[in-house]
Amino acid sequence: MCGIVGYIGKQKASPILINGLIRLEYRGYDSAGISTIEKTGLSLMKDQGRVKNLYNLEGINDLTGTIGIAHTRWATHGKPAKENSHPHMDNSKTFSVVHNGIIENYNEVRKFLMDNGYTFYSQTDTEVIPNLVHYYYHKDEKNDDLKFLRAVKNACANFKGSYAIEILCKDFPDNMIVTRKDSPLVIGKGEEENYISSDIPAILSFTRNFYLIDDLEFAILTRDTVTFYDSDLKVVPKATQTIEWNASSAEKDGYEDFMLKEIHEQPTAIRETIGAKFNETTKCEFDELNFTKEFLSSIHKIYIVACGTAMHAGLAGKNAFEKLCKIPTEVDVASEFRYRDPLVDDKTLCIFISQSGETADTIAALKLCKEKGAKTLAISNVIGSSITREADYSIYTHAGPEIAVASTKAYTSQVMLITILAVYFAEILEKNRSILNDLKKDIMALPSKIEETLKLSENILDFSKKVYQEKDIFFLGRGIDETVAKEGSLKLKEISYIHSESYPAGELKHGPIALIENDITVISIMTDSSLVEKMVSNIQEVITRGAKTLVITNQKVDEGMFDMTIKIPETNPFLSPILSIIPLQLFSYYISKEKGLDVDKPRNLAKSVTVE
Repeated sequence: MCGIVGYIGKQKASPILINGLIRLEYRGYDSAGISTIEKTGLSLMKDQGRVKNLYNLEGINDLTGTIGIAHTRWATHGKPAKENSHPHMDNSKTFSVVHNGIIENYNEVRKFLMDNGYTFYSQTDTEVIPNLVHYYYHKDEKNDDLKFLRAVKNACANFKGSYAIEILCKDFPDNMIVTRKDSPLVIGKGEEENYISSDIPAILSFTRNFYLIDDLEFAILTRDTVTFYDSDLKVVPKATQTIEWNASSAEKDGYEDFMLKEIHEQPTAIRETIGAKFNETTKCEFDELNFTKEFLSSIHKIYIVACGTAMHAGLAGKNAFEKLCKIPTEVDVASEFRYRDPLVDDKTLCIFISQSGETADTIAALKLCKEKGAKTLAISNVIGSSITREADYSIYTHAGPEIAVASTKAYTSQVMLITILAVYFAEILEKNRSILNDLKKDIMALPSKIEETLKLSENILDFSKKVYQEKDIFFLGRGIDETVAKEGSLKLKEISYIHSESYPAGELKHGPIALIENDITVISIMTDSSLVEKMVSNIQEVITRGAKTLVITNQKVDEGMFDMTIKIPETNPFLSPILSIIPLQLFSYYISKEKGLDVDKPRNLAKSVTVE
């Protein structure tokens, strides 16, 4: 749950490394550090706190090395502290390492090393890595060009868990070795220089040409070359891939925060995700898929498995698959899915959603479903991510880099893509043709309706100023709107630290209404015409008990009943979660700003959850 960066070239490494860490700080920000190879050997500079603290370290400006590694940390093993921050060195100061992931058997490895005379100075799992590399390096009697690589390979063979690792060796001052297993890592190819990062955006301003390193592969980097090896240390040919993201996508472009920028990028993200998959008169197509009517007719159940916001997108997908395709669909939290022995077989299609494609729980659930014989399909925003390499099939949202920890445009793009996927299935199955024709027209019109919804921000800001000091806020919805209530509640928790809960509105009288008292804020979503009367009755119950009410709706209602009504454009019910969540994204954003909080980097959270 950290960010790592590396550089090898002809330029001074330290400014490049620190710049990369700043771009990766959404992955963790409780400590940071860099290590470079200087004329005197390995340097190491690190400290607790944000990346900017590195600028204040004595001697940081004196570093002249042109090869280095860097790390920004989200603590898992050991409290946030200087001694636990990365990079870590071995006892002899021959190796320097940065690591993202978890070495699950580190206690066992640590004991082995202590029994062999090694000393540890931190509480981290990472510190075993350079020391075990040194152990094998010292035992290796050969002194050839692959001695460094063999030591790294032999050490990694002993690790259980996940890792993306960058390693420097003072004896090989013109080399860096990187490797990965179940944690993200990319290599950017430049002119007489190479870059390494956890995520593409951190180094996109330097290059568009990337190597995607696979699990259990090793790469030796020089200034001019990148050579890949498999787990048997045989050379693996690999070509670069060109990434078309605009480097400015990873900048704020004049917005005060990344989250606000990404909220306003949603019309573009939705347009890009729709792409050329269909128009109003042609059938939906996915070039990545070759599903047939025979195959889809054989599917008895669909599982949608994801975590957090992606799971909420899955709930919208459940609605679409069941109503359009008539296939029973279940949505599961990935962290629980594989521990309940799910009933999955070769008649099951399992869909996994992850913005980063690196969510550890989701990847683990995917592997389980493959073992049970199910077909697996990944939905991700990152080309070449771990989940897409594991799945039988992969399709991509086109939200572009999402930097803020709280997901906005990635979520709506996920809802959009999974809805289009349901249309694709339904057309192959030859079901609901008239509904599909209308739905496709509404999909094509959706980006402009998002732009219209974003114009409501001033009204949302006004209501936010009235309630930002609240301690408890409740979200209500029925049908598809209840899934939006879940996501709206999560957004508020994530970035404002206000306790919030979402409930199906019909469940109020079964207990939650006991929590409603004078001046409690209740936010309701109401877009389903068949449930308006019942929803209004539920809202009236909280008004009677003194609640302040904000209603997000595109239905005809008596607006005088509520403290504030946000009228969003009318759209197809399958698409309403995309429009109705936008006011709630803005609501959470404005409340967080009123409270003076760091919107993009909420406490205790990281963008990509790459540990279980």
